[in-house]
Amino acid sequence: MIDHERDLAHVHEATARLLNAVASLDNAAVAEPSRLPGWSRGHVLAHVARNADALVNVLTGIPMYPDAATRDSDIERDSARPLDVQLADVRATADRFAAVGTEPADWSRTVELRNGVTDSASRIPFRRWVEVDLHHVDLGVGYELEDLPEEFVLREIDFLAERFAGHKDVPSTGVRSDEGSIWTTGGGAEGASVGVSGPAPDLLGWLAGRRDGSALKVEGGPLPKLPAL
Repeated sequence: MIDHERDLAHVHEATARLLNAVASLDNAAVAEPSRLPGWSRGHVLAHVARNADALVNVLTGIPMYPDAATRDSDIERDSARPLDVQLADVRATADRFAAVGTEPADWSRTVELRNGVTDSASRIPFRRWVEVDLHHVDLGVGYELEDLPEEFVLREIDFLAERFAGHKDVPSTGVRSDEGSIWTTGGGAEGASVGVSGPAPDLLGWLAGRRDGSALKVEGGPLPKLPAL
């Protein structure tokens, strides 16, 4: 069962970690490339802030973004801001998200995100946790997939395995962590079943497009190429 209050607490903790890490940077470091192709650290921080506002929109029943072009242009607009402005924006938008999370609401209701995607309102705090913690890794400031909370890693693998289940380009794939957790995904592409195993952080890195999967063990065929998130 999803516990949105617990996830809101995790979001608060993850945001504090990110803000503490970024506070040690300077303006030059914020302008340097992140681990995401084509994005500086400033782009990542701008996205984290704008995503908080977007999820406030979702929880209050208005469109997540006006349109894709506006989403992209807002991130580009905010990417070159100095460190103190970036920090203030991430902090203020996080506070707005937290405030909406404390308001009385029907957390079992269905809400709409981008591109017609729907989900339970109760899962929005976890989605925000993903944005904060994965993008913290993307900043390349010493926070790695191995540093992510174990609960986060396992739940995000659950989420991504579900997301790719039945995908037309992904063969039936059994996923097993060295720690003993098991998932299945894919199944929409023709061909033999594939088994993928390895440490849970490496599995998450592969599923989330953060690692190439070279550290994983694959049986029954090549490592499946996953669609972009």
